[in-house]
Amino acid sequence: MLLIDGSDLSRIIYHALSDEFKVEMVVREAKAPLFAFLARRLKKLGWWTLFGQVIFVGCVVPLLSREASRRRSDILREYELNDSPIPAGSVIDVSSINDVRTADLLLSLSTGVTVVNGTRILKEQLLDTIGGVFLNTHVGITPLYRGVHGGYWALASGDAEHFGTTIHKIDKGIDTGEIVAQATIRPSEEDNFSTYPLLQIAIAIPLLKQAIRDALKGNLETAPTLARKSKLWSHPTVFQYLKSRFVLGIR
Repeated sequence: MLLIDGSDLSRIIYHALSDEFKVEMVVREAKAPLFAFLARRLKKLGWWTLFGQVIFVGCVVPLLSREASRRRSDILREYELNDSPIPAGSVIDVSSINDVRTADLLLSLSTGVTVVNGTRILKEQLLDTIGGVFLNTHVGITPLYRGVHGGYWALASGDAEHFGTTIHKIDKGIDTGEIVAQATIRPSEEDNFSTYPLLQIAIAIPLLKQAIRDALKGNLETAPTLARKSKLWSHPTVFQYLKSRFVLGIR
């Protein structure tokens, strides 16, 4: 079973897994209402940080996506990734992944593995609904780069050796679950903020497939956690991005 958002990364994961495994069900979460999303960010981060994030996402990210459109096509071709839409008949849409309906769907299936990508944080009540393993695909090396844009923040922090991806079990925290597998990669000079996650998903897919195979056989193992400080990261502001780009050369 897949619990996903509507992103291209989730579509890629669906097609990669459906080539090998029987995907019993796909539950897709809608975006949070914009006002509620911004209100939560405002309360947590304050006006100035929120303003900088909105300008970055609304103005800078579209420019970066156009700048790297050819590189994106190259990555899709090199790693044989499929970002086409998921067949409509295979998807059940919910307003929130923590809806009662999701729990009912989980109970209706006896899936051994539930793969999660891009959704809001799963509540403990949902995790306790059924047995089995919940696996998350995280575009960052945990526990150093929890939250969002872990690859970008590794580069911006001068820590390129930890530009990578993590497959981990899900617990009630934010990217704090037991680590199943991790891998790193070096982005090329043609990559930028918009293609970093695509690279990370490309190297995550073989790890995720192996984790599913192991979980279905009942021999899924976990790896030691890096003995370094855990940190939760948010979206960069336009000011942070411009500083990293023009001072450090991080695109």
